[in-house]
Amino acid sequence: MPSGKVRWFDAKRGYGFITGDDGADVFLPAAALPAGVITVRRGAQIEYSEIDGRKGPQAMSVRLIGPKPSVVAARRPKPDDMAAIVEDLIKLLDGAGAKLRRHRYPAAAESHKLAAMLRAVADDFDVEE
Repeated sequence: MPSGKVRWFDAKRGYGFITGDDGADVFLPAAALPAGVITVRRGAQIEYSEIDGRKGPQAMSVRLIGPKPSVVAARRPKPDDMAAIVEDLIKLLDGAGAKLRRHRYPAAAESHKLAAMLRAVADDFDVEE
């Protein structure tokens, strides 16, 4: 039974592609996924049977071996720590909002610091799927 990794999969479109262990690209239709599975993560290890489809090799009877561990998710702060960070960020944004209501932008140094903090918090929330 061939095996490989999910290169990408879009549940809305109902298909994706696998990169086989031999390096070949294989079409992955949603109908080939196990019962109850509606999506698979990029990088997930799978085994599949292969048939010749209209446009090339196509996976059938997919069996999930296991998802690739997410490095981003492993480095995320704990939810309790993240809650405290978000609350502090809200206080900073409230201060910036008050200055904007007085028709003034925050000082350049303050603006740069706030922008950097927003990017860092956004990166902690953003996890690849």
